[in-house]
Amino acid sequence: MGKAEASRQLERFYNWGLGLAIITVVYNIAEGLVATYFGIQDETLTLFGFGLDSFVETVSALGVTQMILRIRKNPDSGRGPFEIRALKITGWCFYVLAVILSASAIYNVIKGHQPTSTTAGVIIGLISILTMWLLIRAKISVGTKLASAPIIADAKCNQVCLYMSVILLVASGLWALWEIPYIDALGTAGIVYFSIIEGREAFQKSRGIDCDDCTV
Repeated sequence: MGKAEASRQLERFYNWGLGLAIITVVYNIAEGLVATYFGIQDETLTLFGFGLDSFVETVSALGVTQMILRIRKNPDSGRGPFEIRALKITGWCFYVLAVILSASAIYNVIKGHQPTSTTAGVIIGLISILTMWLLIRAKISVGTKLASAPIIADAKCNQVCLYMSVILLVASGLWALWEIPYIDALGTAGIVYFSIIEGREAFQKSRGIDCDDCTV
């Protein structure tokens, strides 16, 4: 393969990586809007919290988009001010989200509040699992072809989103099938747990500390 052809192929892979980052941003916004709407309508805190998490993930995804643009110009460059700021905002948002959801879950348990329906949660959970799985595979493929550790690490970070989607699906499915008491609160606790993990990792990455190969 000639140098010109190799350069064009490299640019094509970077365009793929950038496209995947943009798709992630758009998908997170759409998912957040739909999930929070049905979370409020169906009075299910797990789905509502999942939607809020998607909005926070949007901020993180914007940072990743900037990362792709940066490493396309200079693969060996360090994080820029925008990426660091996005990581810090993401970290604080995840912590605030964890506090709000924890308080809401405790309130619902005390009041004995239960969802009116979780059908939307099941559907959104299934769609999210499929979407995250496809994004992870695509990002790992592009990252491998580019020999880019940051892109591969971003794909691994999407696994946390996949875990949250599984929690949403399980909690919503159990309520839809058997109306198990407080399963919505337990599902919310799972969202809180992973929100804290993501918040901590965002702050670590903003300081240049690698966390389980999950670096931007």
